[in-house]
Amino acid sequence: MGSLFRSESMCLAQLFLQSGTAYECLSALGEKGLVQFRDLNQNVSSFQRKFVGEVKRCEELERILAYLVQEIHRADIPLPEGEASPPAPPLKQVLEMQEQLQKLEVELREVTKNKEKLRKNLLELIEYTHMLRVTKTFVRRNVEFEPTYEEFPPLDSDSLLDYSSMQRLGAKLGFVSGLISQGKVEAFERMLWRACKGYTIVTCAELDEPLEDPETGEVMKWHVFLISFWGEQIGHKVKKICDCYHCHVYPYPSTAAERQEIQEGLNTRIQDLYTVLHKTEDYLRQVLCKAAESVYTRAIQVKKMKAIYHMLNMCSFDVTNKCLIAEVWCPEADLQGLRWALEDGSRESGATIPSFMNRIPTKETPPTLIRTNKFTEGFQNIVDAYGVGSYREVNPALFTIITFPFLFAVMFGDFGHGFVMFLFALLLVLNEDHPRLTQSQEITRMFFNGRYILLLMGLFSVYTGLIYNDCFSKSVNLFGSGWNVSAMYSAGHSAAERGRMALWNDSVVKHNRVLQLDPSVPGVFQGPYPLGIDPIWNLATNRLTFLNSFKMKMSVILGIIHMTFGVVLGIFNHLHFRKKFNIYLVSVPELLFMLCIFGYLIFMIFYKWLVYSAETSRAAPSILIEFINMFLFPGSATSGLYSGQEHVQRLLLAVTALSVPVLFLGKPLFLFWLHNGRSCFGVSRGGYTLVRKDSEEEVSLLGSQDVEEGSGRLEDGCRAVTGEEFSFGEILMTQAIHSIEYCLGCISNTASYLRLWALSLAHAQLSDVLWAMLMRVGLRVDTTYGVLLLLPVIALFAVLTVFILLVMEGLSAFLHAIRLHWVEFQNKFYVGAGTKFVPFSFRRLSWKFSDEEA
Repeated sequence: MGSLFRSESMCLAQLFLQSGTAYECLSALGEKGLVQFRDLNQNVSSFQRKFVGEVKRCEELERILAYLVQEIHRADIPLPEGEASPPAPPLKQVLEMQEQLQKLEVELREVTKNKEKLRKNLLELIEYTHMLRVTKTFVRRNVEFEPTYEEFPPLDSDSLLDYSSMQRLGAKLGFVSGLISQGKVEAFERMLWRACKGYTIVTCAELDEPLEDPETGEVMKWHVFLISFWGEQIGHKVKKICDCYHCHVYPYPSTAAERQEIQEGLNTRIQDLYTVLHKTEDYLRQVLCKAAESVYTRAIQVKKMKAIYHMLNMCSFDVTNKCLIAEVWCPEADLQGLRWALEDGSRESGATIPSFMNRIPTKETPPTLIRTNKFTEGFQNIVDAYGVGSYREVNPALFTIITFPFLFAVMFGDFGHGFVMFLFALLLVLNEDHPRLTQSQEITRMFFNGRYILLLMGLFSVYTGLIYNDCFSKSVNLFGSGWNVSAMYSAGHSAAERGRMALWNDSVVKHNRVLQLDPSVPGVFQGPYPLGIDPIWNLATNRLTFLNSFKMKMSVILGIIHMTFGVVLGIFNHLHFRKKFNIYLVSVPELLFMLCIFGYLIFMIFYKWLVYSAETSRAAPSILIEFINMFLFPGSATSGLYSGQEHVQRLLLAVTALSVPVLFLGKPLFLFWLHNGRSCFGVSRGGYTLVRKDSEEEVSLLGSQDVEEGSGRLEDGCRAVTGEEFSFGEILMTQAIHSIEYCLGCISNTASYLRLWALSLAHAQLSDVLWAMLMRVGLRVDTTYGVLLLLPVIALFAVLTVFILLVMEGLSAFLHAIRLHWVEFQNKFYVGAGTKFVPFSFRRLSWKFSDEEA
């Protein structure tokens, strides 16, 4: 892994690829993932590039593979996903693979079409059998009837649907039978009545079991209908209405013998269709099982092949059209690996003329590459979410690894909650190779990707919980309290001490609900607690006042140290980019402004802690009053913290006042002085390097030699600077905005760090409320029902602790820690205006089959 302090050195290289070896060379580069290609055909449309035909061929292969995967999933055949990644297929095998896939697709589509046709016929025959079975009960037929037309039967005694009666009437009676879905029956009957004006008789009956629709494959409830009508015109209307309602109409037998014959024929055909359909499904499954064995490998090969041709479309041809020229960004540490990859590709293709590379100078800003591993990746993502770092500037992620979980823990400090979070993250770390975690849903995958962040946040929360002496809102007495209550009783002191000190006796203890421990009484305070806050403060009524004062001062101290460290990191940027004037004209005034005001505030806090003891604490002045008086210059002399305090504060204010105009005008005036012909004098006498608007790293890329080679190159650079366009007003305005933002930001950012105290207080109070409302109630119940009540109380306490204190409060502290790093810390030195290095690597392609199903 490269350096995490700043991004790696990059160079621009030119690749000369022979036409016959370009595919193999890019395949070798894609396996190693060393370079980022530049598009040399930006003005050429995507449809007019050289390898657009090959890209279309790959897309056609992807379409065929997606169809295969869809059919394999439909057949419930498991897809074997291998761990190894096969290389891109050689060019001589591409046409063979395309021919095999196309032939397989045609065969599968034909077999699938035949299968669907057979299934549809089978379902129609099954519907026909159900229709015959149900309609058999609709019309009563006389098997032994003989037609006679001599007389009309009485209509009131014979059924209108009696077949012999209809023939005796001499009417042309017709029948239409079929099936209709359950939801359309009422509308269907209403339409028949209105359209046929009552000249139809509709009889319906619901099937006992649902059937599958031959058209859609949906299983639904059906009704069998039989429509009796008179006349051809009415028959045409009935058939049109049946078509309109998508009824499945089947021929109705006129006699019982015909019905029996049709029934026997249907049973025979259904048996034959079942046999043919089973054989077709077995054959289709065999073909899909054989295809499933190689579909994973072929999908990866096609993706790699498509990626190679996309990169080849970014290359340009030379004048002879025999050589491809590509421009790539490559880390300087990987140049040897780039040469080896080109040699491997040339050797694999069997070319006589090898491909080679040439390093070229450039003035363009290279992309930013910071190598990470599974531990540092999460912290780097937090920084990159703010903005990808500019080329070769200091990377905040190195320090974020410690400062981010620590500031989170300051707001989340609880030994119990931190330990639960640590165990959860440790479980994710120990099972990080489990496939269910790596292929989980978005929220679970988010926790999994940040498992090391959670691990450190939980570990640091355990530490700050020990400092706060807070475990599920309760203090833990590990080393014994440093306060002695018995020493406050007057019986253990002399008469002089009893007269001078406010001691306890039996009457005081009996008549006072609140008793105060006086640390100035001998023997009461025996020394500080070895680690963190003394557990006796958990019993004190002024516990919140004491912890608020402690956490407020701690937040201010941590915030000022954090911001000052950010300003110091900016000095490393100026040194690296050889802009030393920024150190003297920007960084030093910023440090003086910060330290003379807020650094002095930290000094007063520590001075009061160290100098004043319990005996002299009542005479200690207020830090807040002294800090305000520093700017107000009070007429009456105050006692102060130390002798000579007024003169020290006046000196600090004078230095602060002098640093502000230097911060506003120093850099613009210096650049104006350089632009007016003093730049070369400044380089030779003052030790300054040439000043450019862009990074000096870009100048160093102009050749393999460095700036220190001689004064001739420096003089040329000075002349180049004087020739550049210079706008003093623009530089002055930019520096003024930066200076105003910094000066006002020092005040607002320092106040912003008070969120460490506020969220720590909120977390502790929420934890205390949850304990008082649940656990304290459960523990106070008598022993008869206490055990039965305690189990659900503990379960509810655990659930609320996880969802409210761990998830919600943890998310709140996480977001506030991100804000402190992005706004208060990183804006002191981090620009974040770079572009990320995105190498051409096959590892960045997705091998999931779900991506191929479209």
